[in-house]
Amino acid sequence: MSKNIMIPLALLEQILDLLEQWDISRAELHLRCDYHNVLDQLIWKKQKIKLRDAYTKILIADSQNDRDLARIQYLRQKRLLEFYDDPPF
Repeated sequence: MSKNIMIPLALLEQILDLLEQWDISRAELHLRCDYHNVLDQLIWKKQKIKLRDAYTKILIADSQNDRDLARIQYLRQKRLLEFYDDPPF
């Protein structure tokens, strides 16, 4: 059974910072695979949150110029996620 949970974005960023600092090069292969799988999933989730926030900025822009700039930023972030067309999990 799979359930979604909500955690604060600050905690997600703290977890990512911690995981990215660990040196697991000497760990067993299956642990390294699990580590990279978890790290990839968390990075993907953070990027999806940023993409959603960028889209929201398009909707709440005060002017057409602000909306255009927000749309450009949204499209840039969306392009970054194209690497993860399918989530890594």
